[in-house]
Amino acid sequence: MFPDECAICERPLRKLSRVPICDECLREPAPLISEYFCLNCRTSFQNSFPLDSEGRCMLCRNGRRGFDEAFCYGAYEGTLRELIHLFKYRGMRRLARPLGDLLSNALPRDRQFDAVTPVPLHWRRWWQRGFNQSELLGKVIARRRGIPLIKALRRGLATRAQAGLSSALRRQNVAAAFRARRSVAGLRILLIDDVMTTGATAGACAIALKKRGAKSVSLLVLARVERRLLEKADLGKRKGPV
Repeated sequence: MFPDECAICERPLRKLSRVPICDECLREPAPLISEYFCLNCRTSFQNSFPLDSEGRCMLCRNGRRGFDEAFCYGAYEGTLRELIHLFKYRGMRRLARPLGDLLSNALPRDRQFDAVTPVPLHWRRWWQRGFNQSELLGKVIARRRGIPLIKALRRGLATRAQAGLSSALRRQNVAAAFRARRSVAGLRILLIDDVMTTGATAGACAIALKKRGAKSVSLLVLARVERRLLEKADLGKRKGPV
């Protein structure tokens, strides 16, 4: 009940805390910074070649993202990745508040929204985990912004895990997985998730919301998998096992 060391760095804890994480590790995650990034989805690039004259990547200018814009705090690696794993897979729900603080820092103050909605879990996954991490993060953001959190989406299909799938297969895997539970006509929706890999899940959610009348859908995530890691994984799949 009262752990004596940090769950990440294993250094002794010097004070009582709601979570077994030291202050240094909670402060360690750094914002994602890139010289070149897409104006809409904020995907980072090594140079400006993939971007058009307006600063949009190919997926965004072809309308394949689904959502209108995306914001992210940091890269899905290092301490931030470990914090998300403790929160998501080891049931440390009290991490929702400090992680929600990071999430709030990634959202521009001048953006206005009418409602917050989390990416939903299928009921089987919710039953296994006991909570929806995106919903807990969404509650923090809703309180900070003074706007309601609505469960506007449901996940009707228990799709296979996205990990290990290519970008195209990820989009295909979740294409029909989400349905809007209610009308969101004219609303500016802030969609919350913990991690963005290719954006396939968020895109499917955004499409479902827009079919029920959403005026716009903006995505806010804690972390995103950087392109260099995705490209490395895709290269490994093409080469096959050695």
